Amino acid sequence: MNNNYGFRPVYASEGSEPLAGARLGTSLLAQSFFWMFLGLLLTAFVAFLVENNLGLASSVLNLWIILVIAEMAIAIGIQAGIRRLSALTALGLFFVYAALNGLTFGVIVLAYTASNGTPATVVEAFVSASAMFGGAALFGLVTRRNLSSLFGIFAMATWGLLVAIILNVLLNNSMLDLVISIVGVLIYAGLAAATTQKIQRGDFAYLTGSVEKGAVWAALLLYLEFVSIFLFMLRLFGGRR
Repeated sequence: MNNNYGFRPVYASEGSEPLAGARLGTSLLAQSFFWMFLGLLLTAFVAFLVENNLGLASSVLNLWIILVIAEMAIAIGIQAGIRRLSALTALGLFFVYAALNGLTFGVIVLAYTASNGTPATVVEAFVSASAMFGGAALFGLVTRRNLSSLFGIFAMATWGLLVAIILNVLLNNSMLDLVISIVGVLIYAGLAAATTQKIQRGDFAYLTGSVEKGAVWAALLLYLEFVSIFLFMLRLFGGRR
């Protein structure tokens, strides 16, 4: 959750032929989603290793705070330094982030499986998150509405969501937890739709001066949005049982 979402929308076709802008958007879309999917596969693989190795899971728990801080630092660092980093370096950092996320995800999945006695919760959450994310991305591609203003609203709403989550850690209110989970899914689905539209328009390539670096930046945002939807879905399905 960060304010790096608030960049100025720029159409890829500004100062260029519409066909060139369309090709740019298509190339950026293909690369962004490709890297995002590879990142998710890496996260799933590392999480699988953690789930099946209690010694590794114990080590992750002991290093939990360090791992979370490292994840935050890498995610912020990629976005803040994307213009100065090479595309290869940014991509490497993205995969390091995805691998670290896999370590923490493995422990989270273990916790949910232990509390519910079945991996069905995780499967349901993943399928639901995939459907929600896919629908949001498709909407971002086909809608003729400019989602820039909504993007800014949803990005700001993530801060309010973070405050509500911290507050509920103290209150431990099940109804508030349900509301937070539903609102979280809607906010990140909205961000996914707006991010996809921005990718299609070529905004990330314009802002970084490179299709390759723009694709890494966009892949990171898509990855964060999917993972956030999944986590909120996991809270919904976990709390239902």
